[in-house]
Amino acid sequence: MKEGISHFLKGAAMGAANVIPGVSGGTVAFITGIYERLIEALRSLDGGAVKLVLKGRIREFAQRVDLSFLIALGLGVVVSIVSLASLLEYLFEKHETYVWAFFFGLILASVIFVGRQVGRWSIGPVLGFLIGAAIAIAVALLKPAAENDSVPYLLLCGVIAMASMIIPGLSGSFVLLLLGNYQLIMIESVIGLKSLDPAAFAILVPVGIGAVIGLLLLSRILSWVFRTHHDLAVALLTGFVAGSLLIIWPWKNAIIETFGAGEDIKEKVVGYDWYLPAFSPAVGLAVLVMLLGFVAVYLMERFGANREKPSETDSDS
Repeated sequence: MKEGISHFLKGAAMGAANVIPGVSGGTVAFITGIYERLIEALRSLDGGAVKLVLKGRIREFAQRVDLSFLIALGLGVVVSIVSLASLLEYLFEKHETYVWAFFFGLILASVIFVGRQVGRWSIGPVLGFLIGAAIAIAVALLKPAAENDSVPYLLLCGVIAMASMIIPGLSGSFVLLLLGNYQLIMIESVIGLKSLDPAAFAILVPVGIGAVIGLLLLSRILSWVFRTHHDLAVALLTGFVAGSLLIIWPWKNAIIETFGAGEDIKEKVVGYDWYLPAFSPAVGLAVLVMLLGFVAVYLMERFGANREKPSETDSDS
C-alpha cells in the first residue's frame, strides 16, 4: 500500500511536468528513481503479454508487465493533469520566474544526486554525460523546420516524439515544434478528429504507428543498455537532464508563435532568449527559491527511501 502511494505521487509529479515547458515526464521519472523500472515495464508490453491476456491468464500478465506499478503511476499522472497542473499553470502565469527558479534548483540537485548512481566515472560515462548534455543543448537551440505531411515524415515524427517523451530532458511537444509539424498534428488534426475528418486520420494514424514503434523499440534499447552498460546509460541520461537546465534557466524571454486560426488559436513557445539578470530584491528572492528547490532534493535524498531498480538490472562500470 505504501509503495502504491509512493508510485501514485511520483506519477502525479510526472503529470505536473507536462505543463512545464522543457520538463518531460521522463525527467521526473529519472530523478525520482523509477525510470529503470518504468522502462522494464514498458519493454514487457509485447506479444507475449498480449497472448497472456487472450488466454485469460490475467495474473501472469499483471506480473509480467508490473501492472500494479503502471496503474498507480498512470492514476497519478491523470489526477495531476486535471488538478495539480492547473495550480502550476496559475503559478506560471503569476510567478513565472520563481517557478522556473524552484525547478532549476530541483533539477540541478537531481543531476548531482542521480549522477552518484554511476559506479565509476571512467572515460565511457564521462563521454556519455557530455554527449547527452550536448544533444539536449543543441535541441534547445534548434530552429523549427518546415511543415511536412508525407507519410514517412509523419512516421518519423511519431517515433521521435515518443522517444523524446521517454528520454529525460526532452519535451515531446517541443520536438514536434522543431520538426515543423506541431500545428499539423496537435492542432489541425486534433480539431479534425472531433468532426471525424478523414484528413485528420490520414495524419494521426501514421504518427500513432510511429509512436508505437518508438515506444517498443526505445524501451527495449534502453532496457538492454541499462542491463549491459548501466553506468554509461545513467551518465548519458544525466547529461540529457543537465542539458535541459538551459531551457529551465529562470531569466529568459520566450519566443512565441501563434498556431491555428479563428477560435482555435494556440500560442506555443518555440525558443528562448537567455540573459543574466542585474541584481535586485526580486532576483535575490528567485535565487533563494532556487536554493529551496536544491535543498528539497537534498532532504529527499537524505531521508527518503532508496531508489528503485529492476531486480534483473546488472551494474556495469
